[in-house]
Parts: sequence; C-alpha cells; structure tokens
Amino acid sequence: MSQQTNAPAGPRHHSLSADQFTALARGGGDPDTIAQLVEAQRSKHMILVSKVAELARSGQRPDDALGVTGYQLLAQVQRQDPAAAAEVISYPSVGAWALRVIWGDTPGPDDYPAPPSTRPSGLAAIAAAAAIKAGVEAEIEVPVLGAGALLPSLGAAEAVGGTAVVSTGLSGTGRSSTREAEVRSGTRHERRRVRVGPGNPGWRELRRAEAGSLTVLIDDLDPFGMPAPDGEPTGRLTAAQAAEFRAMLRAAWPILSPARAAQSAAIVRVIVPYRASELGHISITSSQVFGTVAMSRQPGAYTCAETLVHETQHLKLYALLDLVALTRPDDGQRYYAPWRRDPRPASGLLQGAYAFMGVSGFWREQRHTAPEPEIRHRGHVEFARWRENAAAVADTLLRSGQLTNAGVTFVETMAEVLGEWRREPVPGDALARARRDSDRHLDQWQADNGQVPRSHAG
Repeated sequence: MSQQTNAPAGPRHHSLSADQFTALARGGGDPDTIAQLVEAQRSKHMILVSKVAELARSGQRPDDALGVTGYQLLAQVQRQDPAAAAEVISYPSVGAWALRVIWGDTPGPDDYPAPPSTRPSGLAAIAAAAAIKAGVEAEIEVPVLGAGALLPSLGAAEAVGGTAVVSTGLSGTGRSSTREAEVRSGTRHERRRVRVGPGNPGWRELRRAEAGSLTVLIDDLDPFGMPAPDGEPTGRLTAAQAAEFRAMLRAAWPILSPARAAQSAAIVRVIVPYRASELGHISITSSQVFGTVAMSRQPGAYTCAETLVHETQHLKLYALLDLVALTRPDDGQRYYAPWRRDPRPASGLLQGAYAFMGVSGFWREQRHTAPEPEIRHRGHVEFARWRENAAAVADTLLRSGQLTNAGVTFVETMAEVLGEWRREPVPGDALARARRDSDRHLDQWQADNGQVPRSHAG
C-alpha cells in the first residue's frame, strides 16, 4: 500500500514475438510492434525516474527534498490522471536528464558536455509539468536553470533565484472551469510572477507542429533535448522560424508511404532545431532521447521525408536494442561505413546499415511514385547506391564475429531483403552514377583513414 501511495506505478515486462522481430529486421514493423517499442521505452523512463528518486531519498544533496516531494506529487498525478503522468515521464528529454543524474560525474557513453543542474531535485519540475497537464491542484518548489524554470514538455518561465514555486489547479466550476498555473520566484526586492500559457509575459511555450498524422513539439528550450556531441542547437526560434519548420514537415509528410508515415507518427514526438553544418543539412538521434529527432532546415521536401525515414529507423533500432542485444561488447575493431567519414565500431555499423536500408526502401518507392521525373531519377540513383552499401555492410557485420546469435538472425534477414532489392533492375545511367558516388566516398575515406582492410570491405 505504501508503494502505491508514495511512488508512481512501476514498469511492466516487454517482449517481441518472433514475427515482430522478423518484421523489424526486414525494415518494417506493424502498428502493434511499434506500440510495443514505444511502451517499452515508457517503462524504461519509469525505471530511470524511480532510480533518481532513490538518489533523492538519500539526502546527500541540500536540495534532495525537492526531488522527494516531486516524486510524491508524480504518484498523486498518476492516480488521478495516469495518461498525463505518463506523457511527461516519457517525454524524451526526461530520459536523458535522468541518465545524467544517475551517472553523476561519470562520463556518459556519448561523451557530451553535461548540461547544468543535473540533480534529483529536477523531479519537482517533472511533477509540476504533470500536475499542470492533469489539472491537479498542487504547489511545489522547482529548481531554476539559468534564467528560467523549465517544465519538461511544456516550456519555461522566467524566474530569479535558485528555486521557483509552481502553483497549479483548476479554477471555476463545471464547464467554465479552466486549467491554470503560475510560476512565482524572487524575494520582496525582485519578484516574478508568470502565468503558464501561450502569449503570457515571461512564458516561453514549446510550439506544436502538425503534419498529417504527425504531431510533434518543437523543443528549442530543453538543454537535455539532444545529448549528442555532434551539431549545434539553434536555441530559441523566432515565430517565423518555427513556422518554417512546420511548413517543412507539412511539405514532406505526403511524400511518405502510409506505412512509413504511421511509424514516424507513432515514434517521433519532438523536433529539436539544429544549425546546418559546414557540409550541409544535419539530423541526429540518440538512444537517450527516444522519440526526438534533431534536424536543421532541410533543403527540400524529399530530403526532409528521407530524413524522417532515416531517423525513425534509428529510433526503432535503439528501442529494439533495449530489449534484445544484437552486438557483442566492443572488441576495438573499426570498420568502413559508406555513409561516414570516420571508422565505426560494429554497433555503429549496424545502426547505419539499418538506417540506410530504410533510406534505400524509401527511394525504392519514390523512383516509381514521385510525379517529378528528376525525383524519379534521383530515386533510382539513391536506391541503387544505398542497397549496395547496406548489403556490403551487412556482409561485413556477418563476418565480424561481433554479432550475438539474435544479431546474426537480424542481419541475415536484412541481407535477405537487400539481396532481393539488388536483383531489381535500375537504369544504366542511374546505376553508373550510384557507383561513382560510392567510389568517391571510399576514395576520400581511404585518403583520410587509410586502406580498408580486405576483411572489412564487404
């Protein structure tokens, strides 16, 4: 009884059937399979948040009491509105934040700079956001990060001092009742009072973007939004820049096949705006923020659609790897990846092969369905290039000795699909262009990194 009273309900067991595993290995996954992956990630977040609560209960930090109170409020919200609690706990950046708290001063696997204030007291802000979504009446003290009180999945309020107080609940009665919340901070010498809601002074909301069945938040505030060393977030977008991201997604969405659109809509919850790199547009995902895609503005609708496919593949594989080990511990070997400038371990090679298998499948469709002749030609080139490269990498993986038994089965299934695709005819000029592009990449890679070992060349 005390567990039910003082802590959110725990995670449940998750597994995939053999048919679901095979469908994922073939690059797909029906709605039930994708739902299993999504639910497993929600359970993962529950585990991470409960681990942070254990750290808060240790009382080793002066503000640990905020985390304990936050965890208790989360339990209350979950009893009254389980969906609202789950929506905030499973918000992608909450996972990255929790991992950083648990790791403490130990570097994480991606070796990215730790954002500020990675302390268990942040549970209070998570609980405040959940209470606001649920309309639960509460008052809770939350930490201030920089110049604001960040409420994950909602936005940030201007605040002064080390902490702020979030008050939330319903005002009015019956149908006239409304959800209200405010953030108070400061002393009698400098007070701040910010009402939570779009357009209110001092409040910066996370803006929503919708495209067909896709609904995402454009998160340009959360320092844990994309825990990766590559790329640079834009920071807060102007209203016009946010509108450009919405337009970009709306233009890309109709290009996706119904199956691919359904997968992305079920998985992708957050877009983190990034600056383009010196090499052009960029997109990133991370296992720490399932459901988030960081991307710069894409140069066209088809490129944006391809990016959504590519990154959704990564996210599917990240979620699968939390359920099934596909690679063995890194043995130090590094391999040629036809889509990277640097040598990659087997785990990275598998991620790339799976993502570009998805890219190849996307262009396999577009070479026949795109209305524009130049896009159909591009589809032939990209399909030919990436089916060959993904197949070569699959072969390298199968010979690497770095796959588990499940990994061998997974990659063999990938190779079977890619083998079928390699038998499909492609116009000669497109095939020649694909080979030139692949050869150019290999030549540059070898100039930068040395000769590819014969056993790694595929």
